[in-house]
Amino acid sequence: MNAVTTHERPGVYSVYTASAAVSGGARRGTAAIAAQSGGGTAGTVYSITSYAQAAEAFGDSDGLTTLVKLMLANGAGKVLAVPVSGTAYAAAFALLAEQEDVEVVVCDSTDMAVQQALRASVEEASQIRRERIAVVGSASGETAAQLVTRAAGLNSERVVLAAPATAEGPGGQVAAAVAGAICADSDPAVPLGGAVLRGIGTLSDSFGENDIDTLIRGGVTPVELVGGRCSVIRGVTTRTTTGGAADATWRELTTIRVVDNVVPGIRSALQARFTRAKNTPQVRGAIRSQVILELEQRKAAEIITDYGEVTVEELADNPTVCLVTFSFTAAHGLNQIWLSAQITV
Repeated sequence: MNAVTTHERPGVYSVYTASAAVSGGARRGTAAIAAQSGGGTAGTVYSITSYAQAAEAFGDSDGLTTLVKLMLANGAGKVLAVPVSGTAYAAAFALLAEQEDVEVVVCDSTDMAVQQALRASVEEASQIRRERIAVVGSASGETAAQLVTRAAGLNSERVVLAAPATAEGPGGQVAAAVAGAICADSDPAVPLGGAVLRGIGTLSDSFGENDIDTLIRGGVTPVELVGGRCSVIRGVTTRTTTGGAADATWRELTTIRVVDNVVPGIRSALQARFTRAKNTPQVRGAIRSQVILELEQRKAAEIITDYGEVTVEELADNPTVCLVTFSFTAAHGLNQIWLSAQITV
């Protein structure tokens, strides 16, 4: 098997793989953002929990204030904001990567290089036990084909591309609203489709049904305005290929969110209960029982639908390491209901 870690620090580490099967209103979670701002101190992390704090830190009419307000209005309990000056996004991403308990990270830039840098940042942070996803936005006027090309350039289960852009105001507004909506969902298996995006009153473009099909299949999360209300059509990630071949395993946003609930949750439970423990048969049995308990709780909550055999063994070439192996099936969100009616006349 592949090595779980090459680090020497004691702790509970994890890796995961996935394969496709063959046969609103409440505020919670922490979001983060790096965006252009004329206020505040560039390269500083601000912890914001209210509109008033954002206005005081960056100015009432500042673009970063607008984005933070959208994140809070759509469900983020707290926003960690870093003002960016010029092109210094990499430094801002590095600061945010150091923060604990962040669920989602946003940037206001539509530059592909910047969005790819954010992708690299969230992927690297996730590899060192700081799991998170990124939400980025589109440029005004991008066509469905251009958006699919942008998504292909990101191609990560940890990146969401939300489109279209707003018709006015700072860039990244739709991405900020979507990030807040993700934070608001306490159940990771509930699909994002249908979530209302508060504060989004205009969109630069609208897409027909054929374009919406193209966007979703191409890894773009589309939003729409209907009756003056903006909502997500379907939440997907930009991960559409693996090794150059089409792969829908990670397409649904719920998949990575379930993984980020189950794996870190089990890791935290073991860390809390087995610090300074011995690697003995009795302890390994207790570890197995704890993992099963965590999986059963998530099965009861319908976050997963099933799990496989849990094994716990001492690593042959390193008796200080305990290897825990398990598998689980993520619950799928309900996106469509098909009716088939037979009518007798």
